Amino acid sequence: MTRLNLLLLLVMIVCALGVVTSQHKARRAYIELQKAQAEAHRLEVEWGQLQLEQGTWGMHSRIDKEASSRLGMHVPDAAHVRVAPLKSGA
Repeated sequence: MTRLNLLLLLVMIVCALGVVTSQHKARRAYIELQKAQAEAHRLEVEWGQLQLEQGTWGMHSRIDKEASSRLGMHVPDAAHVRVAPLKSGA
């Protein structure tokens, strides 16, 4: 009878250790999931900011302003504009 009790005690200890180990793994996996979700959220925010910045840099008014202030460029007078005709069949 004592052998059976010792065997059952050993099985119970092994099962308890298995439960503790599985809970620890589950908690660790949940923490990693939370970190990954936080990183995904941060990247989404950064993506939105980059899209806004790209839209700002690509605005025609900004390009015109930068061309005139930094590069000294200006729109030529209509008398100085020549239009090249397109050749058909090219």
